[in-house]
Amino acid sequence: MNKENELQYYLSVSTNKYGIYLFDTKNLKNLYKEEIILNNDTNYQNHYELKKFLDDNIFKIEKLSGKFIENIFLILEDKKIFNIEIGIKKKNYNISVTKAYLENLLVEAKDLFRESYHNQEIIHMIVNKYFINGKTQLLFEENLKCENFALEVNFKSISNDIIYDLNKILENYQIKISKYLDGSYVKKNFKTDIELSEMSYRISCGHNQNEVMVVPKNTKKLAFFEKFFQLFS
Repeated sequence: MNKENELQYYLSVSTNKYGIYLFDTKNLKNLYKEEIILNNDTNYQNHYELKKFLDDNIFKIEKLSGKFIENIFLILEDKKIFNIEIGIKKKNYNISVTKAYLENLLVEAKDLFRESYHNQEIIHMIVNKYFINGKTQLLFEENLKCENFALEVNFKSISNDIIYDLNKILENYQIKISKYLDGSYVKKNFKTDIELSEMSYRISCGHNQNEVMVVPKNTKKLAFFEKFFQLFS
């Protein structure tokens, strides 16, 4: 990995706080960090406040990193993040449950969500539980012998309207949002006192082994399972 690829940019946006970070993925530390506490009546939809915060920090980060920011991870904390569980149950006629069988169920769950919630974009897809012949398991084991197999999948999503608003603001700086993260979910996965940028980096790298990692459509050609899921890494 070259030095440029070792740097990642994170923007944290909530109803009472903004934060921006230049994160060194090799040494797991912030090279730049700035946070401000907002008034109670301020939120990310107040474009003036967010633009002012970005104006104050974008140039400083670009000067420090020696390059323009092109892509950024956006960590969003908001009650408007949609949260729902979907259950999928199947009779298994193959006796054993394989990765391919699980993959098909996950795709089915994802498709069901998208058919039901057209204005929502999935930001996290997490398997809460596996049900093997009526018994609950928290982790998947390949080639389990069973006749009845079911999943409970948690979807976290945000509306396309929110995505549009945030993208419009960042377009002023020629910056694209490469990934959205639910800040509350990110924080709940860590007990240790580490920086939000490091938590977000670890989540994006598959820290939660039950999270299904959905990647952009233009990703280089990979095997289907590798392309969409990292449950077994």
